[in-house]
Amino acid sequence: MFRVSLIFAALAVVLAGCATTPPPSEPQLGPDGLPLPSVYRIGFGDESRIEIRMLDSVNALRAEAGHPALQYNSQLTAAAATHARDMSVQNRPWHFGSDGSSPVDRVRRVGYTGELKGEVISETYETELQTLAAWMEDPATRGVIMAPDAREMGFAWFQENNGKIWWTLNTGAPSSGGQQPVLSSKGMAYTALD
Repeated sequence: MFRVSLIFAALAVVLAGCATTPPPSEPQLGPDGLPLPSVYRIGFGDESRIEIRMLDSVNALRAEAGHPALQYNSQLTAAAATHARDMSVQNRPWHFGSDGSSPVDRVRRVGYTGELKGEVISETYETELQTLAAWMEDPATRGVIMAPDAREMGFAWFQENNGKIWWTLNTGAPSSGGQQPVLSSKGMAYTALD
């Protein structure tokens, strides 16, 4: 009986090796003849991986410039999440909420008492790292991310069914005495990516 099982197992291995794999599917081409990009889909289990990758990438850029590392702040992240979703509802990438709220209003609502250094936003189909690279190419958005006195970061997104992603990143510095949040003079920046 053992010999028969062994023969069937060996036969299965041999036949599996003979199986042909289907050729890779041809990429769809756009009107310019170039392959269309694939849609970057964010799954339910991807949240922490994306957050960690973004924080690590931002901190690597800051370390290279001699700036201190940022820590995630749940209040800044909550404000970013609210705004990312709201931009999708408005179908407009800008710094004001559908209720007229500013970035400062949003961080106040979630209880942040530090100084808001700025907010960067994006409407895109690209990954978080492609978006960060684009933000770093623009002096205004780079200034928010690289603010030397920033110590905290909030980062969130909202992805529509069609794959479009609305990214929001906030930076801030904790207050030393419970003061209300303020927005620094170079605090708002925007980059649209498509």
